[in-house]
Amino acid sequence: MEIDLVAKVRQRVTEEKLADSGDVVVVAVSGGPDSVALLHVLFALTTSFNWKLVVAHVNHQFRGAESDAEASFVKELAKELNLPCEIGVIDVPAYIEETSLNGQAAAREKRYEFLHQVAADYGAQRIALAHHADDQAETVMMRILRGTGPSGLVGMPERRREKKVELIRPFLRIYKADIVNYCAQHHITYCKDSSNELRKYFRNQIRLDVMPMLKQYNEHLPESLNRLTDMMRAEDDYLAGETEQVLRRIVTFQEATCRLERSDFGGLHVALQRRLIKLILNCLCLGMDRLEFNRIESIRELILQDQVSNQVLQVDDALYIVREYEAIQFQTFAPSPKPYAYAIGSDTDVLNLPEIEAKLLCSWMPINSLETTAMVSSATDVFLDLDQLQLPLVLRSRRSGDRLEPYGLNGSKKVKDMFIDAKMPISRREVIPLLVDASGQILWIAGFRRSKHALVGPDTERVLHLKLVLK
Repeated sequence: MEIDLVAKVRQRVTEEKLADSGDVVVVAVSGGPDSVALLHVLFALTTSFNWKLVVAHVNHQFRGAESDAEASFVKELAKELNLPCEIGVIDVPAYIEETSLNGQAAAREKRYEFLHQVAADYGAQRIALAHHADDQAETVMMRILRGTGPSGLVGMPERRREKKVELIRPFLRIYKADIVNYCAQHHITYCKDSSNELRKYFRNQIRLDVMPMLKQYNEHLPESLNRLTDMMRAEDDYLAGETEQVLRRIVTFQEATCRLERSDFGGLHVALQRRLIKLILNCLCLGMDRLEFNRIESIRELILQDQVSNQVLQVDDALYIVREYEAIQFQTFAPSPKPYAYAIGSDTDVLNLPEIEAKLLCSWMPINSLETTAMVSSATDVFLDLDQLQLPLVLRSRRSGDRLEPYGLNGSKKVKDMFIDAKMPISRREVIPLLVDASGQILWIAGFRRSKHALVGPDTERVLHLKLVLK
C-alpha cells in the first residue's frame, strides 16, 4: 500500500513536535535515497512550517572519485532548490590512524562534529537525520547480538537534545521501501553508495545477511523489532522516572561523591538497583557506556555482601566504591587511607593487616631454638634482640616527621624521603606498616627496610622474629 510520505512526516512533526514553525533546520544529506527524499519532503513542508533549510554534506574521502561525485550531486541539488549548502571535506582515514577508531565510528564522530558546526554557524534549532524504520530494526538487532540491556532495546529516538540543538529523525517510522517508492514516483534521482555492499562493516552484514535469514522465520521481523522498541521505550521511561525518585530519596551528593545506606539499597528491586548504580555514575559525570554488565554486578554485589566492614573497590581510573560498614560511597578520587596502629604484645602470634591485605607472623623464642646463621633479615623478615626492645611495640602507619636509622648507613633519613628515593607509589606510602618501640624508635619498615637497632648478636638471648605475609 502506497503511503503519502509528505502527509506522514507532517503528522509525525506535529504530533511529536519534531520542529517548530520558523525553525532553521540543517538537513544532513549524504546523496543516497533516504537523505535526498528527506530533503525533498522537508522542502515540500517549508510552506506549511515556514522552515529555513540548510543542506549539509560530508565528504569522508573514503571512496575517492565516488565521494567527490556525491558531494557535487548534493551541491547541485541544493542549488536547484535554492537552499544554502555546506560541504565538509574530512580526511577520515587520517583521523582513523590518529584515534584508532574503526571506520564507521570515526566517520560518524567527524560527521556529527561538522553538522553541529553548521548548525552553530546558521543559528539552527534542529538537525534532521534520515534514519528510517529499517535502520531502527537493524540497530536493535546489532545491539541484541552484541549484548544489551533493556535501555539498548529502545533504539534510536525520534528526537534527542545534543549540545544546543535537537537531532530529529522524521523518517524513523517509515520503511525503506516507501522511501524508494517515493523517489521513483516523483522521479527523484540519488546516488548509490558502493560501500553499502561491503560486508566488512557489521551493519552491512546485519542488513545483507542476518535480517534476510531471520525473515524466513518472521517475514515481518523489522516491524516486530520496531514494536519492541516502542514497548521498551515506554517501560524504559517509566523505570527511569522511578530510578530518579529513588535517587532523590536515598542518595546524598557532595562534590565528586555520593553516599547511600546499604539497607535502603537492599530493599530495592534488582532492576532498580542496577539502574540506580548507572544513574549515580552518570551524575558523577562518568559515561554509563564505560561499565559492562559484569562491572555493574560487581558494584551491586559489594553493596549487598554481608560480613564486610570496610572495603574499597576500584572500578576504573575514575571511580572508587568505598564501603564503611553500612554506608556506601561512590567517589571519583582515590580514598585517603585512615591512620592505623596495632599493639604487639608477648601473646601476639598473628596480626591481620587489612590495609595492605597482609598478616604479620610473630615468633618469640630463646636464641638456642634457632641457629644464628638462619637469622637473616630481609624485606619481609626481621629478627630482633628482644632484650634491646622497649615494649610495648606498635605496628602503625607513617606519620609526618618519621625518621629511620637504616642498617648499614650512618645517621638517619626521613621515611618520606626514603620512599621518594625508592619511587614508591603514593598509595603504598600511606599504608606500609612501621614497627615502633615504646620510645618511638622506628625498628623496621615492613616489606622495605630495617633499622640498625636491636640487631641480633653474640650476646642475644631472646629473639623476636616478625614475618610479613601477603594474603
